[in-house]
Amino acid sequence: MELRTLRIFVEVVRQGGFSQAARTVFLTQSAVSKAVKQLEDELGVLLLDRIGHRSSLTAAGDIVYRRALQMLAEQSDLISELAELRGLRRGRLRLGLPPIGSDALFAPLFAVYRKRYPGIEIQLAEHGSKRLEELVRSGEVDLGVSLLPVPDEFEWQDVRNEPMDVLLPLDHPLASAGEIELAMLKDMPFILFDTGFALNPMILDACRLAGFTPAIAARSSQITFIVELVASGLGIGFLPRFIAEKRVHGRVRHVAVTRPSMAWHMAWIWRRGSYMSDAARTWLELAAARSGPDA
Repeated sequence: MELRTLRIFVEVVRQGGFSQAARTVFLTQSAVSKAVKQLEDELGVLLLDRIGHRSSLTAAGDIVYRRALQMLAEQSDLISELAELRGLRRGRLRLGLPPIGSDALFAPLFAVYRKRYPGIEIQLAEHGSKRLEELVRSGEVDLGVSLLPVPDEFEWQDVRNEPMDVLLPLDHPLASAGEIELAMLKDMPFILFDTGFALNPMILDACRLAGFTPAIAARSSQITFIVELVASGLGIGFLPRFIAEKRVHGRVRHVAVTRPSMAWHMAWIWRRGSYMSDAARTWLELAAARSGPDA
């Protein structure tokens, strides 16, 4: 069983099909299909239930997928540890960042880190929190950013805890309110983030606590687009307060949400008990030193 074959299999599961995975691993679709078939033959079990252009895990496939993530993570740890043992002058730091808030929170940190450690190459992956947790779990990034709470398999270091504000069009009757109870918004269409963003279940869970299920007018991964949709009157959106304050728009107001309140609690995460490189350790130390509401 080759790790390369396991990596191909993992990517097929993540992408939901062979053609999508082929683009990710830079192979032909037939080569990807052949690799998965070879793995199935070697293990003597069917790993994927192929339905049209989509594939889903069988019970055996789920076991192999979870084990493959662990094996690939161990391989990543081994390479990093041996590299430091050889005393390489140039290191590598692989970070997973979310699209929301990274520009304000981490761009200054990048500049300071680069100045202090010019020999460290920084590689970035940008995804929603759930996808970043997967990348940390498989060892494809050293550190990722996610919203708390996270599973017990991760250790974490606090980044920022912000209340959530609702974005309202300027002509909305509640736009001038000091604060709003979430239940007061039950008849408004919601504009949410794309699937995979941890903000979505947080918002929807709060709505359930308030006694309603919102109608969803649109989804987007772009903050600017969401703000513009709110300005045009399509619906209401939600942003962490410090981000909302930076997205000033003449036709949009942001108002505090209460009962239930929502908190955007962001943290750096890494696998519990895993090997941590010097590059990652120094990043966390610098991030901790610069953390705070005004960092």
